[in-house]
Amino acid sequence: MFEQLKALPTDPILGLSAAFARDENPDKIDLGVGVYKTEAGDTPVLDTIKVAEARLLQTETSKSYQGMAGNMAFNQALQALIFGDLATDSRVNTLQTPGGCGALRVGAELINRARPGANIWVSSPTWANHIPLLGSAGLKFKEYPYYDAGRRALDFDAMYNCLAQVPAGDVVLLHGCCHNPCGADLSNEQWQAVASLAEQQGFTPFIDLAYQGFGDGIEQDAYGVRLLAATLPELMVASSCSKNFGLYRERTGALSVMGTNTASSGVAFGQLQNIARGIYSMPPAHGASLVQIVLEDSQLRRQWSDEVAAMRTRIKQLRQDLAAALADCGDFDFITRQRGMFSFLGLSEAQVVKLREEHSVYMVGSSRINIAGINSANLANLAGAIKAVL
Repeated sequence: MFEQLKALPTDPILGLSAAFARDENPDKIDLGVGVYKTEAGDTPVLDTIKVAEARLLQTETSKSYQGMAGNMAFNQALQALIFGDLATDSRVNTLQTPGGCGALRVGAELINRARPGANIWVSSPTWANHIPLLGSAGLKFKEYPYYDAGRRALDFDAMYNCLAQVPAGDVVLLHGCCHNPCGADLSNEQWQAVASLAEQQGFTPFIDLAYQGFGDGIEQDAYGVRLLAATLPELMVASSCSKNFGLYRERTGALSVMGTNTASSGVAFGQLQNIARGIYSMPPAHGASLVQIVLEDSQLRRQWSDEVAAMRTRIKQLRQDLAAALADCGDFDFITRQRGMFSFLGLSEAQVVKLREEHSVYMVGSSRINIAGINSANLANLAGAIKAVL
């Protein structure tokens, strides 16, 4: 049977990580994989998570299944973090999923059940894994303009004009904050324009909120979600605890669905549980239990908010440092205007290859970099390598 299978190309990010691991240059720099790193180059376990794990070890009494919907206390706590005052609206239900990826896939399956073969509009560019996660559920893709590579900025006029043509019944995938891969985010005024447009056109927003807290703040980064929830009859939000709680390997996420009324939302929630049952049956418990402990304990929650703020502040400072280091070879101030871990450097694929082969600087072919991979020890080498290939 397996002899009939054909080899697939290596995943570009995972292949880049493997190449980085093989590189024997002691000064090599990894700007590819999208995980937060400290000044020492580590991806840490947050102090609040360590406290929560110690508490869980002492209090957990069972490893039994927790059901298709997952940890309901986690669901409610995360729903409140995302939706704020709207979290208690009976039209909103949240399902725990195996990471943000699981949320996207389960959401895509729900869309396909409600409207088989529906069109889902994604930004150009968007996160590379959006396409396989959503497309494998049977959805059809269309693109709307988003990033102007020439100006190195959001092209909101082009985005708005395109979305003004999206018909009722289609789905529009939006990045809640810290756009991956370009780092260019909507302003509050632009979110308001999108909300009005969605209300006018009748399309359904599906928001990917993977970096809440890494942009302008935990509350500020939820502005778009909360505005759309207050404006529209229906909404879907895929959220992840990988970045802001540092729970990458625990695969902790959720899908929130807002229906037109309590009854329709309840039906959708039942469908979500049935979808989950057919894919992975039950979500993993550990990470969700840790998030629940942190969010339900007022002191731990304050400490966690401080830890997120420290990561956000460090990323913003790295943006300023990189732009300053490149100031004598072009205008890189756009890096400081973007949010989150990612930016496009605006290099050609040939220049990216040269960086890797001649300077051991690793980034994906689009020149998208993980800002968090920079530190005081490698900044000068990175800037010198970029200048050498420009």
